[in-house]
Amino acid sequence: MPEEETVYSSKIKYKGVFSFKDFYKFCYDWLAEEPKLTVKEEKYDEKLAGDSKEIEIEWMGTKDITDYFKFKIKVKFKVQNLKQVEVMQSGAKIKTNEGGVEVNVKGTLQRDYKGKFERSASQKFMRSVYEKWVIPSRIEEFQERLTSACDTFLNQAKAWLDLEGKK
Repeated sequence: MPEEETVYSSKIKYKGVFSFKDFYKFCYDWLAEEPKLTVKEEKYDEKLAGDSKEIEIEWMGTKDITDYFKFKIKVKFKVQNLKQVEVMQSGAKIKTNEGGVEVNVKGTLQRDYKGKFERSASQKFMRSVYEKWVIPSRIEEFQERLTSACDTFLNQAKAWLDLEGKK
């Protein structure tokens, strides 16, 4: 079984006017293009409550870094009281959304994800020696890269929401 280590966990919250459709697309495109993750939607729940919606979305993004290391980034969106509203922008009325959104990101570094060192007890021992004495700097490097990718994603999402709310 592969070793998994959570190296990043954080969230942002936003309440105000924003286009949920555009935000969803921005986040998906960023994850697929920047760290070049393979992104799968694992959950999409939408509940109607009068004229507003509650939405829960979960994505799992993965990327094989080497034949030993793999990045896993789990993104959870929790949207509350999402309503359709009209706002004035550049002298014209446009339809957009208003509500609250919380974005949780968890970054996990997976080691030996192909299970090459899982065939026997001696191989498991060799893996611990390999990780402790041969590649500790590589492990640290990949932890930093994953942390940076997760942090940059959250900062980009927050910046997008802040800019969208000020239009």
